[in-house]
Amino acid sequence: MAASEENSALFPIFVLTIIALPLVPYTFVNLYLTFRKKTKTINCHCSTCFRSGKYRKSIFRRISNFSTYSNLTVVLLWVIVALLVFYIKHINTEVQIFEPFSILGLEPGVSDSEIKKAYRRLSILYHPDKNPDPEAHKYFIDYISKAYQALTDPVSRENFEKYGHPDGRQGLQMGIALPQFLLNIDGASGGILLLGIVGVCILLPLTIAVIYLSRSSKYTGNYVMHHTMYAYYHFMKPSLAPSKVMEVFIRAAEYMEIPVRRTDEESLQKLFVLVRSELNLDPRNIRQEQAKFLKQHPALVKTELLMQAHLTRETTALSPSLQRDFRKMLALAPRLLEELIKMAIIPRTQLGHGWLRPAIGVIELSQSIIQAVPLSARKATGGSSEGYGPFIQLPHFSESVKVRSFQDFREMKQQERAELLTQVAGFSVDETQDVEIVLEMMPSISIDITCETEGEEGIQEGDIVTMQAWITLHRSNCSIRAFPHSPYFPFEKEENFWLLLADSLSNDVWISQKINFMDETTAIIAASKAIQELKEGSGASPKEINAAVKEAIDKVKSGSRLVMGKFQAPSEGNYNLTSYCLCDSWIGCDAKSNIKFKVLKRSRAGTRSINVGDEMPSLEDGGEEEDEEGEDDYDDDYESEYSEDDEDVKGKDGKGAVANGSAHVGNGSSSDGSETDDN
Repeated sequence: MAASEENSALFPIFVLTIIALPLVPYTFVNLYLTFRKKTKTINCHCSTCFRSGKYRKSIFRRISNFSTYSNLTVVLLWVIVALLVFYIKHINTEVQIFEPFSILGLEPGVSDSEIKKAYRRLSILYHPDKNPDPEAHKYFIDYISKAYQALTDPVSRENFEKYGHPDGRQGLQMGIALPQFLLNIDGASGGILLLGIVGVCILLPLTIAVIYLSRSSKYTGNYVMHHTMYAYYHFMKPSLAPSKVMEVFIRAAEYMEIPVRRTDEESLQKLFVLVRSELNLDPRNIRQEQAKFLKQHPALVKTELLMQAHLTRETTALSPSLQRDFRKMLALAPRLLEELIKMAIIPRTQLGHGWLRPAIGVIELSQSIIQAVPLSARKATGGSSEGYGPFIQLPHFSESVKVRSFQDFREMKQQERAELLTQVAGFSVDETQDVEIVLEMMPSISIDITCETEGEEGIQEGDIVTMQAWITLHRSNCSIRAFPHSPYFPFEKEENFWLLLADSLSNDVWISQKINFMDETTAIIAASKAIQELKEGSGASPKEINAAVKEAIDKVKSGSRLVMGKFQAPSEGNYNLTSYCLCDSWIGCDAKSNIKFKVLKRSRAGTRSINVGDEMPSLEDGGEEEDEEGEDDYDDDYESEYSEDDEDVKGKDGKGAVANGSAHVGNGSSSDGSETDDN
């Protein structure tokens, strides 16, 4: 009985230990990481971003940022720990070990007469006939009487004096720290214990497994629904026009699940009038076009109207319910756009190439959504080869304010730019300062790219060509990590860059890679591993490998990222490829460089070309028909900023002839988005 009571009393301590073991180190690690973060902020400090409240550290925002499921769980566990400590400290759970000599107030080895005297003395105090207190009666029965009986029995007394137990020497005893009602395995207690075992050991894991499997069967690893991926794959075309990308983007299953309420109809009708010019409707048959647009699935109509309202910055008149739906749409947009890019560059041909034109269109759409710039603002206007889109992403700029080309505007000296904004645009000193703050944050990208066959002279048909590209980011404020200036996008968005090595004439993407400058540690590990494997494969010495790895680490720390890729050399001939480094958050901050290389006829003995067509899926059925249809869509729309013509391919960016089987191009400058397609 004593052992059972002792086990029951230890149950709160057991629970406290189980909770505290993972909770304490987890809390300390999180606190360490929190205080270890740099105090320097990486968000924009212009007045426009401040007024938007996006980065304002109000008490409500701090509470909302803290109120994540993990943080609330940690707080709840600490509350439980505090309650357990209070419970263990204050309740009377001390288990008294049965010691007859101590109960009678005697020392071991006393005589029988002294034991009887002590028993009579305590009987006067605790016997029921002398003391009517129930507690005294209980103490007399449970302790005093049992102690007297144990010490008057010679065998029990000898065992108590020698071993401290009436039964003599005891072996090892084990118990379980559970409440007393669970230790009595009979009647209702046995049923409760059985239900607990079944629930914890069987039902709980089964429930978790069912939830996980149901969620994993519905979502991909990027938390995008599988139905969305199927829709994007089905509607993607090789020559998808930039404005047509919106029609594919809004078909996400996540957007189709947003409810369409009857109360939203009036607001959506007003919204349609405001954004009608952005819907690519034929003005000659505007009524028919409007009826056709409104006959679409209600979720598609609502999603496109809300997204166009965001691009045109016409969201102030939205009702509270539409505001909630609008924020949900924007919160889902970055990862949906990322998956849409992947659908554009997924291998579609026998050589494993993706499609360039839709990939560029998706990135342009991403830039417009982050900066809240309408797609029509990217059209060339007047005698300029670019639209006013890059300018209205800057604070205080509007459609009517446009000075020079955007690249020339960025390259001007600060004093000249301030005078231009003050005299031509009529900006105040504070507004000019806001523009300078954003321009200092805007990234400038340079590309240093090399293509060669490892360990071989020249590039021959069927060779596996290794592309090594260093992408370097520069800012005027000398920072590497930064959130883009995007006051109209209500969530924090990291800058991502996409490197595309593509043939613009055939619309093929040979190599694609996503690049992020926020995580320096991961970039160092990846670059070190890639350089080490590359040098080991070329037979370099350990000293040379260490020097190359050290150089790569220094480059990463200075703001560069390494991109490695492989592709199979095509058939014999001269090839002009273009490397694009496109930012998904800024307009006019992309880089483009041309690279030329020559593929020789196979002459090496003992080598065989790898049939990439056996490894990559081919989508030939209906390919030509889709291509022709896509071309029609593209011709009706504005040209992409990154379209190539024959003259541009031979232009000044195309550097590098083939030398020793490698093609090299360096110092690709940021594109100003002025290239247009003359076809």
